[in-house]
Amino acid sequence: MGAINGTEFINRLNQLDTEIWLDGKKIEGKISEHPVFKGVLQTKASLYDMQHHPKYKDELTFLSPETGDSVGLSFLQPKTKDDLIKRRKAAEHWARQTGGFMGRSPDYLNTAVMSFASSSPVLRGRINCFPENIQSLYKLAMKKDLSFTHTFVSPQVNRSETYLESSEEEPIVARVVDRNEEGIVIKGARLLATQGGLTDEVLVFSNPAFLLDEEEAFAFSIPSDTIGLKFICRESFIGGDSLFNHPLSSRFEEMDTLLVFDNVLVPWNRVFYYDNAMAATDFLFQSSFHVFTAHQAVTRQIVKTEFILGLAELLVQTINVSKYQHIQEKLSEIIIGLETIKALLEKSENDAALDQWGTMRPNIVPLQVANNIFPKIYPRFTEIIQLIGASGLVGLPTENAFNSPIRDDLNQYLQAATKNAEDRVKIFRLAWDLTMSSFGTRQTQYERYFFGDPIRLSSRLYKAYPITDYVKKVSNFLDLETEV
Repeated sequence: MGAINGTEFINRLNQLDTEIWLDGKKIEGKISEHPVFKGVLQTKASLYDMQHHPKYKDELTFLSPETGDSVGLSFLQPKTKDDLIKRRKAAEHWARQTGGFMGRSPDYLNTAVMSFASSSPVLRGRINCFPENIQSLYKLAMKKDLSFTHTFVSPQVNRSETYLESSEEEPIVARVVDRNEEGIVIKGARLLATQGGLTDEVLVFSNPAFLLDEEEAFAFSIPSDTIGLKFICRESFIGGDSLFNHPLSSRFEEMDTLLVFDNVLVPWNRVFYYDNAMAATDFLFQSSFHVFTAHQAVTRQIVKTEFILGLAELLVQTINVSKYQHIQEKLSEIIIGLETIKALLEKSENDAALDQWGTMRPNIVPLQVANNIFPKIYPRFTEIIQLIGASGLVGLPTENAFNSPIRDDLNQYLQAATKNAEDRVKIFRLAWDLTMSSFGTRQTQYERYFFGDPIRLSSRLYKAYPITDYVKKVSNFLDLETEV
């Protein structure tokens, strides 16, 4: 089968009997026709269609060595630096289709599944570990072009380091509550599955930083409509279906969900590991998961920054403020951020090396630096858009207003130096949806915490960075007897 198209994706999703709750009501009927989900699903369908477009097919797919089918390139296990560049170019194509606003486009989790499969030997020979199941999932995902959501965050009940749950019968944090001939049974909850319920599968794995006991150490993948699994949605951030009024949220609103496991049976052939905290820790940090998902994410963030830079300049041109030095300085901030992240991504590819299992991994350090920079500069980018737009971002009329008797008034009083009133309002509504709508502010928070707590990211970078040689050079310069 291999790479699917958009219609196949929509039809397959509609056939699932996934339990999704929104605003206290269970979703009934075809998920693709629901007003909250149809926009993002149509966007995802357009990504799958690109896999078959003559212009993109060769850069979005590769031939499976096992089946000969065309397979999504995000599943490619890179063996050379050229393979890394192919993966990056494929990610760029999909990111540009969404402006970089879809953080969970299918290639992100496809990349995760690929990285888990390439690193599955980490689990070989360990108790309660099944690396062969990861390989089986990887092959199935390629064969059917499966889409995934994922979760590894526990509910924020009490973030004290000494917090322990008092009830094992009614756990809050998802945990293994039974093991039987058919598989393991999971009860409890997990956060924060973006596009939860809008994919074929849900990938669940432990975050070693928050493990409290062995029963919370597990990893598996199951179909989204598995019995006992429910997705509870937050409030929708779609302002409406008008592309004029809500150009971003109408297309790219990715729902975030709470996952509730009500005695969910995970079959043995879907379990990667369980009841093994050491395996959970080693697998997440020795596998190539962090480096490859970072490679995909940084690629997307570059495309998103390019979009923001283009919008900022379009605002500047529209109201003719390019000669002001403070405006030039603000645009330069975005340019500096963009070129910095691009350079870090390129360095990660240039310094790539084969790991012990023959997979070409990008260098993690430049990607870690990018992961620490982007959460800080993205909020500033949105602030720059707000500062350029100023009061022009407040009090914008709607599409209906331009189709009413007051159109002549709007044309007269909302025109810009280089644009007519309607085009000016389109541009400013895009800026508003990016920076001031509920969708836009969620984007800011999302980028702040994309790879987790920024303080933890900084700490991880510090601990992993090879500083020793620099300390030795300074010690030698000072002719110190004892090195630090």
